[in-house]
Parts: sequence; structure tokens; C-alpha cells
Amino acid sequence: MIVATNTIRIKSGHVDEVAERFKNPKGVQHSPGFVKLELLKQSGEEHDELKVCTTWESKEAFDAWVNSDAFKQAHARPGKSTEGSGEGKPEGHPSAGGPGSGIMLGAKLSIHEVVFQL
Repeated sequence: MIVATNTIRIKSGHVDEVAERFKNPKGVQHSPGFVKLELLKQSGEEHDELKVCTTWESKEAFDAWVNSDAFKQAHARPGKSTEGSGEGKPEGHPSAGGPGSGIMLGAKLSIHEVVFQL
């Protein structure tokens, strides 16, 4: 099992605006091997932060989602084709477009193997 964490830096005071877009997932929850999605919020002085944590049965299941047409559609900018519009970027990535994209300062994806859980 793995956890893919997309850490998104957001201009201070706008974290709830960006978090709103995650309340209606665009297909990730139906992807084979998907276990769960958690959204963690932290407010800071210089910037706010969201951590989009998705748990997957395997790295292969996560990679299949990232390479799927459903992923490309979920991350397409409105009114644009999916080409060059966040393709290959984790959910919530600034280049993925959509509400709040002008206030996002950057994102970093990290993938961790689950060693054990209680």
C-alpha cells in the first residue's frame, strides 16, 4: 500500500477556497486500487498549505490513475483541451487549472510506502 501526498502551497487566507474544489472528486474514488482521500489543511504566516493524501493498494494503481483519461479530464483547464493542461500532475497541482489556480504558489508530490497501520 502507498500514500501519495500532494503538498500545495497557497496564498495566505485562501486555503478554504482551494479546499472547496476537493469536496467533489472527479473520478479518483472510482479508480481501481484507490483506498481513500484525505485533505489536510494548515494555515501559516507566509502561506497556507493543503496536503492531498490519497491511499492506494499499490504504486501501479496510482500510476494507472495518473496515466488515465479520467485523470486528464479531471485536471483539464476549463475551455482547454487536456493536452498541456496539467496532464501528469497530481490532483490540485497549480497547472491543473480550475478554481483557485491563480492563488496556488506551487505543489510537491511525495510517495510513501505504508510500512504498517493500526
